[in-house]
Amino acid sequence: MGIFKIEGGISLKGEITPQGAKNEALQILCAVLLTPEKVIINNIPDIIDINKLITLLGNLGVKTQKNGSGSYIFQADEVNMSYLETEAFKKEGGSLRGSIMIVGPLLARFGKGYIPKPGGDKIGRRRLDTHFEGFINLGAKFRYNREDHFYGVEAPEGLTGASMLLDEASVTGTANIVMAAVLAKGMTTVYNAACEPYLQQLCKMLNSMGAKITGVGSNLLTIEGVERLGGCEHRILPDMIEIGSWIGLAAMTKSEITIKNVSWDNLGLIPNTFRKLGITLERRGDDIYIPAHVNGYEVKTDIDGSILTISDAPWPGFTPDLLSIVLVVATQAKGDVLIHQKMFESRLFFVDKLIDMGAKIMLCDPHRAVVMGHDFKSQLKATTMSSPDIRAGISLLIAALSAKGTSTIQNIEQIDRGYELIDERLRAIGAQIIRA
Repeated sequence: MGIFKIEGGISLKGEITPQGAKNEALQILCAVLLTPEKVIINNIPDIIDINKLITLLGNLGVKTQKNGSGSYIFQADEVNMSYLETEAFKKEGGSLRGSIMIVGPLLARFGKGYIPKPGGDKIGRRRLDTHFEGFINLGAKFRYNREDHFYGVEAPEGLTGASMLLDEASVTGTANIVMAAVLAKGMTTVYNAACEPYLQQLCKMLNSMGAKITGVGSNLLTIEGVERLGGCEHRILPDMIEIGSWIGLAAMTKSEITIKNVSWDNLGLIPNTFRKLGITLERRGDDIYIPAHVNGYEVKTDIDGSILTISDAPWPGFTPDLLSIVLVVATQAKGDVLIHQKMFESRLFFVDKLIDMGAKIMLCDPHRAVVMGHDFKSQLKATTMSSPDIRAGISLLIAALSAKGTSTIQNIEQIDRGYELIDERLRAIGAQIIRA
């Protein structure tokens, strides 16, 4: 287990180019299983979770060839379905939550798909019902081995289009169902579908491969099944969660930072949510410029003067992945903020570490926390802490970079799961951070 040693309280300066989007890459990589032809994917982030999925695809028989920095050629013309029944697959598939999205493509193309209970962040209950109810609606038979926590769906005669209303607008659930439906016989309609930019990207990629998906960007998708899909070339969007992380970092460390090529039109509420915290950010072409907040930042109250509440919601609402960053940024704001994490009941359980550093936070219940900002009148103090999940990990790293003294963060593999070469990129803009 590696650690970061961080000397805090240093203002940074420079330009940052965000990595490719982790959550898009997980979907896009699984989609290569839908065709025997070559698929070129660009801007793939070099992070643990994505590299695990690429390895898993290789073990499944997908030919993978690195085509340059962040670029790969995939060809799934000799998929080894027997690998799904091995102990190695149970171990590898179970270590990565994104592995659930191989099931839809395999079911559509080969008539069966299996997966162990996926791993990932321990941020609360993350149900899989939406995925499997969608497959059952398309005609698959479901089975579950409770002893091994092993899920399976089978449709030896192929899938048939159906109309369905999802019980939740699950991003991965929608992606899985769409990838299954593109090769089903007839028409499928998916209502209450997720419509995040990354899901839109998946639909656009599938359409470029020959799929017939309409309603992209809305919560009602219509999919006309086709007999086969071909190859394509696709570029992954910049990671909106990393972009939000850099905004928070700049404000907390009073740093002047430019975030390059952010794909502004796909950021939704992210810029305005940080502006509500009093953070100044400017659009310069497709870049975000954040000046050094030498005088701090003041929270904007609601129109009636009540405490600002920031909560998560399915797109186009504010992404839950950034609430941890917003919370840590609020610790040095002028004013109070209520953070309401609706979707996951364990995601706020890292606040005790911030309280140890001197932050004024009241955890109301598993879903809500009130943050009373210091307005930089009291600097956070360095400490030793452990990273419980990806987003809490980067939030603690931001806190450490703003704190007085030298902090140690353990279990940094959690951060590496979602952030590419984070220590190198921080050092490039002046941070004093060592990986040991």
